[in-house]
Amino acid sequence: MSASSITLLFLLFAIIMFVWEKIPLALTAMIVCIGLVVTGVLEPKTAFLGFIDSNVILFVAMFIIGGALFETGMANKIGGLVSRFAKTERQLTVTLMLITGLMSGFLSNTGTAAILIPVVIGIATRSGFARSRLLMPLVFAAAMGGNLSLIGAPGNLIAQGVLEQNGMKFGFFEYAKVGLPILLTGIIYFVLIGYKFLPGKENLSIEDSIYSGKTHDYDSVPKWKQNLSLITLVITLLAMVFEDVLGVKLYISACVGAILLVTARVITEKQAYQSIDSQVIFLFGGTLALAAALKETGAGAEIAGTIIGLLGSNPSPFALLVTVFVLSCILTNFMSNTATTALLAPICLSIANQLGADPRAVLMATVIGASCAYATPIGMPANTMILSIGGYKFMDYVKAGLPLIVVSTVVSLILLPLFFPFYP
Repeated sequence: MSASSITLLFLLFAIIMFVWEKIPLALTAMIVCIGLVVTGVLEPKTAFLGFIDSNVILFVAMFIIGGALFETGMANKIGGLVSRFAKTERQLTVTLMLITGLMSGFLSNTGTAAILIPVVIGIATRSGFARSRLLMPLVFAAAMGGNLSLIGAPGNLIAQGVLEQNGMKFGFFEYAKVGLPILLTGIIYFVLIGYKFLPGKENLSIEDSIYSGKTHDYDSVPKWKQNLSLITLVITLLAMVFEDVLGVKLYISACVGAILLVTARVITEKQAYQSIDSQVIFLFGGTLALAAALKETGAGAEIAGTIIGLLGSNPSPFALLVTVFVLSCILTNFMSNTATTALLAPICLSIANQLGADPRAVLMATVIGASCAYATPIGMPANTMILSIGGYKFMDYVKAGLPLIVVSTVVSLILLPLFFPFYP
C-alpha cells in the first residue's frame, strides 16, 4: 500500500474517532502520530516535530500568563469591568467577538485568543454566564478577524508569496473586502441564531480548570502581583502587535512574559505547571503529524486534484469558485488553516493559469475558505486551546461551527465574484 493511501486511511480513522469520541481526542491524535511512524509514512523526527512547533511554545507560555492573570484575581477584575458595560450574554458575545475580530486583524489568531481566554474566564466567573457559550464565539471571531488585513493570518502571507510569482499582490486591507462582512455577519448570526447551538455546560470549578491553584481569596493577593500580571499581559500584547518592528517572534515574547511572572513569584512554579493544558499539547502535536503526512505523501494534493478534476476542462467561473472555496473549507478543518493554504495555493495558482482565470480571485477564494476552520477542535490552534477549558466535545464544534461555515460560504459566494471575478 502506498504512503498516500495509508495517510488517507489514518485521516479517515481520525475523522471517525474524533466524531465518535469513545477515546480521548488527544489519544486519537497520538495513535495517528505513532501509526504514521510505525507504517513508515513519516520519519520519527518529522512526526514529532509538532511538539516543538512554535504554536505549542506559544500555548505553554500564554497558558502560564493566563494562569497568573487568573490566580491573582486580575481576570476577575477585568471580567467585572466588561460585565458592567455588557449586562446580557448576547451583549457580551457581541463585545467579545468585535474586540477579538479587530485584534486578530493585526495579531496572530492564536495569540489573540490566548490573550483573551483568561479574560473570558474571568467574565464568566464574575457574571455567572457559562464560559462554554463565550469561548467558542471568541475563537471563531479570531479566525474571521484574520481576514481583515494582509498580516491577520499566516495563510494570507502564504497566498501573497504565491501570487507574487505571477507578478501580482494583494493590498494590505484587500482581504477585508470579504473578511469584514464575514466578521459582522458572523456576529449577527451568533446573536440571532448561533447562540442556540452553543453548549450551555456548567462552568468548571477552579480546581478542575487548567487555571488552578491554592489561592482563591483574591483580597489577600498583593496589589503588585495583580498589577504585574496585567502589565505583563499588555506588554506581551504590544510585543505581538509590533512583532515585525521588534524582530521578536510571538512565542518568544510570550515566553519572556511567562518567565518574568514565575521569576517574580507572581505565579509559583507549581501553579505554572498546573496552568498548562497537556491535552491541547498532545492533540495539536499529534494532528500536525497527520497534516505533515497529507502534504509530504501528496495525499492532500490527490484529494484536491480529484475534486477539481471533476469540473472538466472548461468549468464555469462560479463552479470553479464554489469548488475551490468548499475544498478549502473541508481541508482546513483537518489540516489547520495555514497548512491548507500552503497546500492549495500552488495548486490553485496552477489551475488559474491553465484556465486563464485571475490568480488573485482564485487565491482569495482559497484563503477565505481556509479560514472557515470552525467545525473541529483541530481546525486551528485557538480551537484546540479552548477544548478543555470550555468542557467541549468534538460534536459541539460541529453543531456550532457548521452553520457558521454555511453563513460564511453564502457571504463569500456573493462578495467574491463582485470584488474578485474569476474571469474579469
